[in-house]
Amino acid sequence: MEILIINSGSSSLKYQLVDSTTGKAKAKGVADRIGIDGSFVKYVAVKNGKEVEVKKEESIPNHEVAMNIVTTLLTDPEVGVIKYPEDIKAIGHRIVHGGEKFVQPTIITDEVTAEIERLIPISPLHNPAALEGIRAAQKLFTKATHVGVFDTAFHQTMPARAYRYAIPNEYYEKYGLRSYGFHGTSHKFVDAEARRFLNNPYLKNITIHLGNGASMAAVNQEGKCIDTSMGLTPLDGLIMGTRSGQLDPSIIFFLTEQLGLSLDQVKTLLNKKSGMIGLTGYSDARDVAALYRSGDANAALCYEMYGYRVRKFIGAYTAALNGVDSIVFTAGLGEHDTLTRSFACKEMEFFGIKLDENKNEELNHTTKPVEIQAADSRVKILIIPTNEEWQIAKEVVNLVTL
Repeated sequence: MEILIINSGSSSLKYQLVDSTTGKAKAKGVADRIGIDGSFVKYVAVKNGKEVEVKKEESIPNHEVAMNIVTTLLTDPEVGVIKYPEDIKAIGHRIVHGGEKFVQPTIITDEVTAEIERLIPISPLHNPAALEGIRAAQKLFTKATHVGVFDTAFHQTMPARAYRYAIPNEYYEKYGLRSYGFHGTSHKFVDAEARRFLNNPYLKNITIHLGNGASMAAVNQEGKCIDTSMGLTPLDGLIMGTRSGQLDPSIIFFLTEQLGLSLDQVKTLLNKKSGMIGLTGYSDARDVAALYRSGDANAALCYEMYGYRVRKFIGAYTAALNGVDSIVFTAGLGEHDTLTRSFACKEMEFFGIKLDENKNEELNHTTKPVEIQAADSRVKILIIPTNEEWQIAKEVVNLVTL
């Protein structure tokens, strides 16, 4: 079965057509700058054993137009990989926030879209875009079963002691203010891969997803998440490309009361102007790494702070799990940035975590799971490339073929 995976952002629509038997993408790409000048669609496909690439620059005012262009490319006689939209039997929609209700992949109905819409106040950046993508796809792929796969679902096994905030009960009971966690699809994928690779289904595992957004999860011997670093929104936890991560909430009071910033300005500051870009002027770790190697003091501090924050969470999650067997690095920085992994593992010998720096360098661009711990490290240190689209495709197939 071929599964179309759709990931709708506020100004983008990423897509991938996945062969559910092999996990390989037959076509993939993005419609970018939706509703903004300079919009375009990128399309890459494998046709007759050869890779073809198309880039179309044209006005894309909304997600419906974007979905129309993508569908036209998928069915194009020259570059397409399907004949008709009806050939697609199932579509997996990546949805960032599923609240407490969605703890597993769910066939999308009117009731489901209503619930996704109800969650907009706690996910104002992500859920509206997801709804636009769902509605656009439903108009074009009328024969397909549409399935929502929620980034928050994997974390819904957390106990109340981990997800509740120490604020009056009514704010949780009436408004759902609690920690939800994100990147769940990635954490679930690499955790399962670690158990398979190490041939141990009973791992106490810490998964570390380090991209422009970054999060960690503590996964117990039953394969259930018991804690995660992001909270009500993706702002909490680790230092990220443009997000501050964990901070004293009183900073918000200072910014508004003493400096006169509006709440919108504070929201922009913490989400888009902080983290790596706030510390160094760059949000891309490749640029920060180049600065670091040139001797830049701000870049050096950035790496120290970044690694220190990861190590603190490793320590906390080792306590939460009552021990740790493995830690897994994944996503852009986790898979490809040697400095990030080095700083995240240094001075962790007490926990039995010791990195082999040579392996860390040599296996930096691996396409399969690898071990990079030193010979005398008690804890396994893994790099596992994430594949959220493949995970979504598997979950869609499992649901629609029941």
